[in-house]
Amino acid sequence: MLGPFREYLAEKAVVRERYVPYFLRWVSECYALLDLPLETRLNSDQRQEFLRDLSKRQEDWQVKQADHALRLYDYFLSVRLEASEARQTGAPQVWQSLEGRTREALRLRHRSLSTEKTYLGWLRSFRGFVGDKELGDLSASDIRNFLSSLAVERRVSAATQSQALNALVFFYRNVLDKDPTDELGAVRAMPRRRLPVVLTPREVDAIFHHLADPYRLMAKMFYGCGLRLNEGLGLRVKDVDFEASVVIVRSGKGDRDRRTILPESLKDDLIRHLGAIRPLYESDREKDLSGVYMPGALDRKYPNAGKEWAWFWLFPSKSLSVDPRTHTVRRHHIHPAALQKAFKKALFAAGISKQASVHTLRHSFATHLLENGYDIRTIQELLGHRNLQTTMIYTHVARKNVPGVRSPLDR
Repeated sequence: MLGPFREYLAEKAVVRERYVPYFLRWVSECYALLDLPLETRLNSDQRQEFLRDLSKRQEDWQVKQADHALRLYDYFLSVRLEASEARQTGAPQVWQSLEGRTREALRLRHRSLSTEKTYLGWLRSFRGFVGDKELGDLSASDIRNFLSSLAVERRVSAATQSQALNALVFFYRNVLDKDPTDELGAVRAMPRRRLPVVLTPREVDAIFHHLADPYRLMAKMFYGCGLRLNEGLGLRVKDVDFEASVVIVRSGKGDRDRRTILPESLKDDLIRHLGAIRPLYESDREKDLSGVYMPGALDRKYPNAGKEWAWFWLFPSKSLSVDPRTHTVRRHHIHPAALQKAFKKALFAAGISKQASVHTLRHSFATHLLENGYDIRTIQELLGHRNLQTTMIYTHVARKNVPGVRSPLDR
């Protein structure tokens, strides 16, 4: 895709020739960092994520140049997409129908909007790979060859290749009514085993000190309960059980519900927070706005449940937004980028040089429990890990120095 982009830049002369390699470099670096196929159009949050990362190691003028490059590349992709759609007649129109059926299948299974965009992006990449091949001739070998090309030619990570595999298996099973898994034997990308970044208790406290509410309370919840980013943002008022001292995480990773601990030290803060967001809820009801988003088919089964206080977001956004699927104006939860931005600022203000994110609080939760002597299986249940091996990685980062043992260097 970068080859045609180079030709596009040269043809349109929108960039001086000597700058073209730099524009290609920024696009390549961005997509490599985000682990996305080059055919995918970036949204604003993804572009800003890359630019924030770039600003830590490059000059301001280079960040601006990278921003310009990404905007040009997005326009280039949109032009190609429009040209492709304009040419579509006969057999290629089948792919438009398949994309629509895939989108419908994803929504029937209540997959997230993020998953929908990702899967459709991989479907378009796969379509470009197989070219004009007839639909009836598609087989598992096409998936195998596509996945192999990702590993060998594009050198994507193992996680990215697995994501592409999941998207195509979903497409084959739910749209083409085929099961290709028995015939797959693609070249697999080498997994990169990385230890999680973990903050010390003192560093965690320093970050809390530099955060203002509601972000401070959110960060404390993520750390104190061991929550993933989307799990914490998706909490409803009803998910906090003060009497039982638990937080109910609904439809977590793998679409599984679980219970985790509610820190005693957060109860008073949460009660005050609920009192602070109640007027926001009352205002929405007075204006007769649509209720908050309801998971699964609950909006059809209980059409007014989204207007109930129990289902209101625990961390609601101050502003209204348009639901991208239904185009309904309603209140959503705080945007993940807003929390990440506040966290990064607090990290910098605290003088912490670790490459940490909000998810690092979850890693720190697990590691600190392990260091305090809690059973690994208990931690597994609190984190919601299906496989114990996933939890075992924290044994490699927990401090396990035997008391009294000194290094010979310290003699």
